Amino acid sequence: MISYLKGIVAGIQNNSGHRYILTVEVNGLGYDLQIPARLAQQLPNSGGEVQVFTHFQIREEVPLLYGFGSPGERDIFRHFLSVSGIGAALAIALLDTLEIPDLVQAIITGNTQLLIQAPGVGKKTAERICLELKSKLIEWRKTAGFFVATGGPAPGILEEVQMTLLALGYTANEVSHALHVVSENIGLSKDAHVEEWIKQAIAHLSTEYSQ
Repeated sequence: MISYLKGIVAGIQNNSGHRYILTVEVNGLGYDLQIPARLAQQLPNSGGEVQVFTHFQIREEVPLLYGFGSPGERDIFRHFLSVSGIGAALAIALLDTLEIPDLVQAIITGNTQLLIQAPGVGKKTAERICLELKSKLIEWRKTAGFFVATGGPAPGILEEVQMTLLALGYTANEVSHALHVVSENIGLSKDAHVEEWIKQAIAHLSTEYSQ
């Protein structure tokens, strides 16, 4: 119905928690869109130009518009809505938890430990997401041309490394980013000991926090 809106940022409101409303003015008309917190942080200030890709939904006879920074992000949102028990709020929470390549990789590999970091997503819900979307996202990834980084610990130790870092209070996005950086910049072997991966990841994260 509405593929995207291109106009001026008229305002961004944080109504409650992570619920952000973006108002875009297009040719004298103001459109309210619910957007992920991640997108809210990337948008220009009021008066700046923006292009937002949209999803239109009618819930309890109320029309709603959701906005996303890219067609790929919107695609993943729609895939989430196709999963039984997943509504727009949970879908947006998942999008805010991980970058799209990491989120897709987590679903394809059945990495529920990362998915449950999203507010409101429990283990059973994470397992259902992986079960229902794995094959769909494998195909979508091919057609969308999304690159998924292959760096990081070997599958046999990845979960232990992630769980340890998550337990230390780091977010899922911070953990994924740190492991990619350690793999690419330091060249740590995939089969290096769990302790070494954790040590190097914490060193990187500590540097990030100190800046």
